[in-house]
Amino acid sequence: MTTILVTGGTGTLGRLVTERLRTDGHEVRVLSRHSRPYAVDLREGGAGLDTALAGVDTVVHCATTQRGGDERSAANLVAAAKRAGVAHLVYISIVGVDRVPLGYYRSKLAVEKLVEESGLGWTVLRATQFHDLVVRVLRALARMPVLVLPAHASDQPVEVAEVADRLAGLAVGAPAGRVPDMGGPEVRTFASLARSYLDATGRRRAVVNVPLAGKTYRAFRAGGHLAPEHAVGKGTFEEYLAVRFGGGEGGRRE
Repeated sequence: MTTILVTGGTGTLGRLVTERLRTDGHEVRVLSRHSRPYAVDLREGGAGLDTALAGVDTVVHCATTQRGGDERSAANLVAAAKRAGVAHLVYISIVGVDRVPLGYYRSKLAVEKLVEESGLGWTVLRATQFHDLVVRVLRALARMPVLVLPAHASDQPVEVAEVADRLAGLAVGAPAGRVPDMGGPEVRTFASLARSYLDATGRRRAVVNVPLAGKTYRAFRAGGHLAPEHAVGKGTFEEYLAVRFGGGEGGRRE
């Protein structure tokens, strides 16, 4: 039986990866800051991390934060994984980290490099944005009477459960290096996604597209974060909305 450690195993993606692997009969350890018995802050490393990795064959690295520290966390994880003799390190990244000059994307790209140069067997999967992230952004924007969106920009949201399935499959396979990107089934304008969200939640807002400036906006407008040639996801944004907001925003089923 394979012993697999999932970092960030209580998060949106990590929780589903853990469920998939356990269903398939693997021993899975969940590592997060508050999940016992492997409650470890990766940014600090230490003896707790060594204990969590003892006897582990594969690590699936899902832990991440936009508040900074991903590179330090990855460096600590790689060092401890090498000490423990881990055979395979799997990392989930984001489509466009090498094309969009966003700080968080640059951090993810730096972690990719740490994984690739670790000396461990490794696999890196890049995915487009999850449906729930798009909803969080639109919910925040919809707090205003007018929903203002970046003009001429699109997205390609993917169902997180499908990414979890793919990641779990990679975890039980041999190290594969950089595997093909995973994108949602449709490239959609932000305006069309916003209107679907408003319809699903019963909100009424005017949608206004506003041109922005800067390198990051130009990269998003150019589709640097998209993978239309890898539109392998099946679940659409509307299907996700129907499940999550069957009764509107106030009566959503979480």
